[in-house]
Amino acid sequence: MKLSEDDLKSIKNSVTQAEKGTSGEISTAIIEESSDYAFYELAFSIVVGAIYFVMFLLFSSRVEAWFSRFFWDYKNIYFTIFTGFSIFFVIGITYIISNIPAVDRLIIPKSVITKSVYNRALRHFIESETCYTKDRTGVLIFISIMERRVILLADKGINEKIDQSRWSGIVDSLISGIKVKSYTSSITGAVKDIGDILSKEFPIKSDDINELSDDIQVLKE
Repeated sequence: MKLSEDDLKSIKNSVTQAEKGTSGEISTAIIEESSDYAFYELAFSIVVGAIYFVMFLLFSSRVEAWFSRFFWDYKNIYFTIFTGFSIFFVIGITYIISNIPAVDRLIIPKSVITKSVYNRALRHFIESETCYTKDRTGVLIFISIMERRVILLADKGINEKIDQSRWSGIVDSLISGIKVKSYTSSITGAVKDIGDILSKEFPIKSDDINELSDDIQVLKE
């Protein structure tokens, strides 16, 4: 995932425009993945390696007969070394493959993905100070690319007036855009929709100031 300078500028402008009609604050953030999930990738690789080992044992006599043809002076230790090497090779290749996003989404439990993305979004909600606006009217759009998840977190002031269900359509549209890698148009569209909702419940005030950055935060980890 890479956003160009034009993409970043378009998203920033959409936030600026959306906030012109509301005292609410819109914050945006995007990250490649919310966790490294190394434990699950390694566990999956070991399971595949174990299955390979069992299958290898079932056909070991045939494999050894084939393997011995490559040596003039064959010794059993050669086959033992070959067996160990092939098992580690399978585990290594599987681990590399498991780091492909599409494979990651298949092997990592959905409950783990949901919790990881939510916790990362909540962490940024605090770190970005979206939860510290004067009237508690901050909204965070948090996008996690690998997991294809979007978390929309609204602060206390907004939750008291706007039911969480009103964000569902915006989140669903944004997820659909992420799946086809239409990041910029999906984000700017979501920002506009959120701005429209906020402007009705939290119209702009005469003394309103911009409390949060309008730039999208591209997070590394």
